[in-house]
Amino acid sequence: MSLVTVAPALFVLIWSTGWIVAKYAASFADPLFFLVIRFACAFVLMALIALAFRAEWPRNRAAYGHGMLSGVLLHAIYLGGVWWAVAHGLPVGVSALIAAIQPLITAALAARLGGERLGALQLSGIAIGFLGVMGVIAPKLAGLSAGTLESLAGPVLVNVIAMIAVTLGTFYQKRYIASGDLRVVSSLQYAGAFLALLPLALLLEPLRFESRWETWAALAWSVIPLSLGAISLMLMMIRRGAVSRVAALIYLIPPTAAIEAYLMFGETLTVLQIAFMALTAFGVYLATRPARPA
Repeated sequence: MSLVTVAPALFVLIWSTGWIVAKYAASFADPLFFLVIRFACAFVLMALIALAFRAEWPRNRAAYGHGMLSGVLLHAIYLGGVWWAVAHGLPVGVSALIAAIQPLITAALAARLGGERLGALQLSGIAIGFLGVMGVIAPKLAGLSAGTLESLAGPVLVNVIAMIAVTLGTFYQKRYIASGDLRVVSSLQYAGAFLALLPLALLLEPLRFESRWETWAALAWSVIPLSLGAISLMLMMIRRGAVSRVAALIYLIPPTAAIEAYLMFGETLTVLQIAFMALTAFGVYLATRPARPA
């Protein structure tokens, strides 16, 4: 079984832990400063890997610029927004639901920005997947009062901006970074994300990072499985397939995160939610099937 075959499942499994880590690490470190350290570590490790394997680096400034700018969209704005919103009280389920809007926006922009034509089967899968996600997250939303939702207006707005950034970032990646060694591309992305997020962390936060095993464990998981593993899988899938099909995998993130929260934190998981998870998986199956040639 090749890596390409198992990449979607591995990506969903690893990427879904991002919300769990964001909530967990918020008790021990400021979110933006934590990400600044994460991006710096990821850049160093990925650059060393690229150098060790003698990967070819870009020969012009434009390629460096495209790599770093895609990192600003995919990492600095997206992860920075999500982590900041979760640290400022936005429930993980609500944040994941906002992320689940991404495939809808991606589908709407696919023809204009990505040159993709989605068939009726793919569009139906995207719609079914969104309904499934709503069914999984609805019980968590029902538990929030109107006052709580009103107080979270700022974090919700930041999370929405983050979701738009990662959507545009996937199209940007597909259009401007269609070639080149992925280890080098990842290195440039983390460099761009670090340079973009560092000034915001210095401006907005007291740079809290408690030196305790929980913080270092969260950092290690964020750098190695998430930054080096999941991101590399996402870039590989974007390069090899349609952006809309890769985005559809985001639908599987909230259900997977819900299962992880149930196992780790004892959060509720009903039979109805499990049924909606199955509906979500069916929608993703339809959305990610290659379109038949006309």
